[in-house]
Amino acid sequence: MRKIEFGINQQLKELTEHRTDDLSIACYKTTIAEHVQGYIPLHWHDELQFVAVIQGKILFYINELQLEVTKGNGVFINSGILHMAEDLNEGEQGMYLCLNVAPQSLVPVELNMKYVQPYVTATNLPFLLIEASSSWGKQVLQGIARVRKEMEEMSPYYELNVAATLLEIWKGLVMNGYSLEHNSADMIRNKRMKDMLMWIHQNYAEPLRLEDIAKVGQLSRAETCRNFKQILRTTPMQYVLDYRIRKSTELLCFSQHSITQIAYEVGFNSTSYFIDQFRKIMKRTPLQYRREMQKGKQPVEGGK
Repeated sequence: MRKIEFGINQQLKELTEHRTDDLSIACYKTTIAEHVQGYIPLHWHDELQFVAVIQGKILFYINELQLEVTKGNGVFINSGILHMAEDLNEGEQGMYLCLNVAPQSLVPVELNMKYVQPYVTATNLPFLLIEASSSWGKQVLQGIARVRKEMEEMSPYYELNVAATLLEIWKGLVMNGYSLEHNSADMIRNKRMKDMLMWIHQNYAEPLRLEDIAKVGQLSRAETCRNFKQILRTTPMQYVLDYRIRKSTELLCFSQHSITQIAYEVGFNSTSYFIDQFRKIMKRTPLQYRREMQKGKQPVEGGK
């Protein structure tokens, strides 16, 4: 099985460039089980994302909510929204088409402020479930498949066909008549969460305390814990532990460092504690994980 490395920078922003040479979009097919971490880690991107699940059942974590999306349905994830996904693996691997679109490319520039920006900045529109049973949902799912086909075949004028399809998808969303809200408190809350996560990602190898994380978010310890529980379904320090383990999987796959070296590089001060926590989270030892990943592992760049 090919293992795909999912690139995220210190600000949790996905590193994949979502565009072709001619269009500010990208359309990928991805299988969650093929990623090195075994799931799609927490990240965000500027692009709007339209997902069509084509196999299995996938659990999306979007802000503080969880959303199960089954084969034949999908989800729209707004620009700048923190999200992750895992395979529920109920009989078949989760697989989906992912269409990422730069907001500024949806409509002519003079229409952007009227028909795009209010939706991109709305605080009550982090995501929408795309159901095949609704007319708009069916249109979106068919549109994603059509864009994928056009970009694969690249027949004459395919760029115009893709642009027309994207416009129809977005027009359907706008015409659904969503009542948009722009809550400044929610904007501040989301920024603080991103700031805290960014700081953890920059300093995970150092000794970290709850007080330090709370200070970055300009919150009390209790409020910091509440925010992590609501948005990420975990505690701040458990998130630090999980992130350290995730970073260790990258080193296990892509470096020749010893287990002890890796333990200290990702912030553990005890090899035995690292191995114990790795086994609890990954259901195998670091050495077992490394051996499994080295069997036919071929990291490639792919869709997320």
